[in-house]
Amino acid sequence: MSEDDLQCSASFPGEAEPETADDATDTVDSVEYLPFHRPSIREEDISAVSTALRSGWLTHGPICREFEAEFAAHVGASRAVALSSCTAALHLALAAHDIGPGDEVITTPFTFCASAQVIQHVGATPVFADIDRITMQIDPAQIERVLGPATKAIIAVDYGGHPCPIDEMVKMARARGVIVIQDAAHSLGATVGSRPIGSIADVTAFSFYATKTITTGEGGMITTEDQQIADRIRHLRLHGVRQDAWRRHQKAAGWQYDVHEAGFKANMTDFQAALGRSQLRREPAMRARRTEIAARYTTAFSALGDLVELPTVKEGMRPSWHLYPLRLAGEARNMRDQLADDLNRLGIGTSVHFIPLHLTAHFRQCLGFRGGEFPASEDAYSRVLSLPIYPDMTEDDTERVIDTTSRLVSGYVG
Repeated sequence: MSEDDLQCSASFPGEAEPETADDATDTVDSVEYLPFHRPSIREEDISAVSTALRSGWLTHGPICREFEAEFAAHVGASRAVALSSCTAALHLALAAHDIGPGDEVITTPFTFCASAQVIQHVGATPVFADIDRITMQIDPAQIERVLGPATKAIIAVDYGGHPCPIDEMVKMARARGVIVIQDAAHSLGATVGSRPIGSIADVTAFSFYATKTITTGEGGMITTEDQQIADRIRHLRLHGVRQDAWRRHQKAAGWQYDVHEAGFKANMTDFQAALGRSQLRREPAMRARRTEIAARYTTAFSALGDLVELPTVKEGMRPSWHLYPLRLAGEARNMRDQLADDLNRLGIGTSVHFIPLHLTAHFRQCLGFRGGEFPASEDAYSRVLSLPIYPDMTEDDTERVIDTTSRLVSGYVG
């Protein structure tokens, strides 16, 4: 689920209009616009990047290697490979397993398009499995329905930062010789029991896009226990070359290299990795702040009763709270678009995660969908709105979201 935040609100301070609802008196002119997301950048982050820029080495090099080692330890994995994006991580995970034409890969339609596009990039066919209506996670029972002899992999998406039922999927896949790639773009810091996400699936892909748990601006990482797959991805990320530029330019190093296969350009830079290392040290604190905001939201919005459905946290799982997806229900169920518009007019940014892929022009054209094939995904999409939730939100910001959202939703039903 990488780079999904292209769907974030594009409004900026001063662009919003006064609300038109009868009971509203606030206007954006009187308050600062609260964006859907703002990255948490500290002086130590800036200093780390500055040090990397002054080092004389900008592209993939020693800081990337340090970031990989620290990240692997952070998520309890044996190996990590830094990449240019989570999309690249998903793509190369498929390529490293030689998945291609004639193969099928199962994923959910309730995700950002990258999760399915990478399947097409390797020449395989995406097959969609619907979500669970309560959790909005990919449903193992729906995966079972579409598993077939051509299935070679499952891309299991962690929606909103809550782990999908990964253990059930891994068990199902192992029995059939199918690999599981966990799309953990939203779930850095999440756990299943005592196991961090990143240490469970065959390969796990993370995102460091600007809105994610930690950021490198653009960037991604894979983790795996498989040394052969990790090495293959390292080669694929740099054109299939077996010796990277840093090693070739060290003192007394040779200039020789060889190209072993048709690879890609998907490496991370050292100054991105410097930011990632700095951010990774603060990941637990940033996650804790998101968790506090989520708990405050859940307590407050419970007062709306059957007008909303709150995010569900499964027993034994710790989410990262990348998103706080509020679903309108009951008499308010058809008011999602109105709520998004009204919040924007009142200076609060929101987003919708996600437009189901089978409803988009590309997947309609190439896979023949007409709508109605995945009812749980379509129902979630019609009612869900992601509210601001990020570490630099103040208590006043949180209360403002709560008060404004609660007043609007209550007002829609008289």
